[in-house]
Amino acid sequence: MRNPLSNNYSEEENLILIDKVLEGDSKALDNLVNIHQSFIYNVAWKMTHSNEDALDLTQEVLIKVITKLSTFKKESAFRTWLYRIVFNEFLQTKRKDKEKVFHSFEAHDKQLNSVPDPELTPHEELELKEYTQEVKFRCTSAMLICLDREQRLIYLLATSFGIDHNIGAEIFGISKENFRVKLSRARKELHNYMEYRCGLIKKSNPCRCVKKAKSALKIGALNEHNLILKSTYTKKIGDFVTENQDYMTEVLDQKYIEIFRNHPSKSEFDAQTIISKIINDKTLKNLFNI
Repeated sequence: MRNPLSNNYSEEENLILIDKVLEGDSKALDNLVNIHQSFIYNVAWKMTHSNEDALDLTQEVLIKVITKLSTFKKESAFRTWLYRIVFNEFLQTKRKDKEKVFHSFEAHDKQLNSVPDPELTPHEELELKEYTQEVKFRCTSAMLICLDREQRLIYLLATSFGIDHNIGAEIFGISKENFRVKLSRARKELHNYMEYRCGLIKKSNPCRCVKKAKSALKIGALNEHNLILKSTYTKKIGDFVTENQDYMTEVLDQKYIEIFRNHPSKSEFDAQTIISKIINDKTLKNLFNI
């Protein structure tokens, strides 16, 4: 999958498409959206932990960016201009449902404690494998929501998606040192909680995904029809990361990073619906005469 914030980004390709879009070329608009929408959607999905919210947010920010295309004066890289708008929208958007539930690590801890930890037989552990992965994904995704929005976004970009700190600092409009400090604080808060709570990180912690899965099935919170993870998901967040993007990664951080980079990513997420809505948006059609 393409990562427009990687070192493989082509500024020239984007600038050619922008010129064509401003001339009213709908195919160029389609291609420009295609370059960025998958990455934007997947960051939004991790930010909100909701497919519906991520779809809405992706569509909203793309329409906003496209309506502002004529104001891009090429005084900076297009991706810097673009993702400043995108991430500002992510930070300013209306508070989402998951943020109301997981507003702090204490709230997350309380939720976990409310789910019993039943005993399991080895046979049950095997039978619950699919549901255990679901619980792991949902629980660790909810942990991310406990960070404030700026911390969450910086952590996701730098740690999960492997964005270089020079690019990160440029997009956030801060110094590289400040970016590192903000990332360090986010890592510290999240990793400290996981060290205290999560059995994936520390074996002496009693919390086990498989036990929570058994309880979730029993109370009806999980069933075969409401799984977020699908067997068709073959891509991971780590697929966005290129080898030369890893930085500031200490050996002790690897176990945390692996968990979040193994979260699923989506390349098919009603992408055509998003493009169709954008192409057929009346404001855009009038603006670009397409």
